[in-house]
Amino acid sequence: MLGSPDEYEGQSYYDKVGGAETFAKLINTFFQGVRSDPELYAMYSHDIEGAEVRLRLFFEQYWGGPLTYSQTRGAPRLKMRHMPYKVTPRMRDRWVHHMHHAITEIGLAPEEEFWMRDYIERAADFLINADD
Repeated sequence: MLGSPDEYEGQSYYDKVGGAETFAKLINTFFQGVRSDPELYAMYSHDIEGAEVRLRLFFEQYWGGPLTYSQTRGAPRLKMRHMPYKVTPRMRDRWVHHMHHAITEIGLAPEEEFWMRDYIERAADFLINADD
């Protein structure tokens, strides 16, 4: 039976999975996929380097790492920050596809992989704001 990512005996999920190095690899691998996906790349092309940094900082903070995201950008407000972009079910699926690939590439232990995949599925569903 899986616990929760908050039950790591005083250690954050961020630390448990390898900290900054793991999240840098995850987000870098994800953005390699984005760069190879014309439809998804079009959403990021105006500032892909900035988007990569922001997503890494967000993920690090969400999973118990440094609070740099909030200190530099304020509250995450994911829904509001994504409203300018047409996030359709199809775009959600493209995003999730590349994120699942990145999760596979970083080689998390099964329980940690479960929590990461669960989160990205739920977060991606939450951000859909348009029909295909």
